Amino acid sequence: MGRKRKPARRAWRRYLLAAIALAGLSSAAWYWWDLQYFAPDEATFPEQGVAVSEREGLVGFQSVRALGGSFAYIEASSGAAGQDARFGRNLVAARQAGLKVGALHHFDPCAGADAQSANFVTMVPRDATLLPPAISLEETADQCAEKVSDAAVESELLTFINQVEMHAGKPVILKLSETFEDRYGIATRIERDLWLVRDRFLPRYAQRPWLLWSANGARVTEAAEEPLEWVVVQS
Repeated sequence: MGRKRKPARRAWRRYLLAAIALAGLSSAAWYWWDLQYFAPDEATFPEQGVAVSEREGLVGFQSVRALGGSFAYIEASSGAAGQDARFGRNLVAARQAGLKVGALHHFDPCAGADAQSANFVTMVPRDATLLPPAISLEETADQCAEKVSDAAVESELLTFINQVEMHAGKPVILKLSETFEDRYGIATRIERDLWLVRDRFLPRYAQRPWLLWSANGARVTEAAEEPLEWVVVQS
């Protein structure tokens, strides 16, 4: 009798392992599908919107509004010379759709503040109706051709912030990646509103409250052929 039970037990073990593997694959597939379309509950985060650039191509801002979006941050410039080719068109189209709009600059830790602010003000008009400008802080200085100290990065960033605020007439928002924060600890050193990034789950890496949260970096919508970065406001 014992000899007959062993093959049966092995068969049941194989079935069990196969069922567990299938459940794991099903869960992963559901999570992947859910993340593509995820947006936080509007009851908790009533003010929602997008961050867009030329990488998303033609964006239907009326569709963004129909999805519950009320604002759009539009990439304007990057570093000392990068300029988004769709900034002007996106700005006009978002306004025509009834969205509040703001400009975003990608800060380059390898470039000086003066060159970056000159690039930004070339792209972004003085306009009191714009939302506070946002500065994206993603890359560290590790990839710079010449060594740039942490103190120099912070000094140039502070200078750039002051120059942009003089142009805009309002305080900037710091869009802070976890990588940048881990390296430079900017959240506790510079007192500006924060914009944090983490797909689906609340971000906690800044050690203080945030204003904006990129809750889905690649939300699939009918507003564009490419996924959109979906952003909410802390109420």
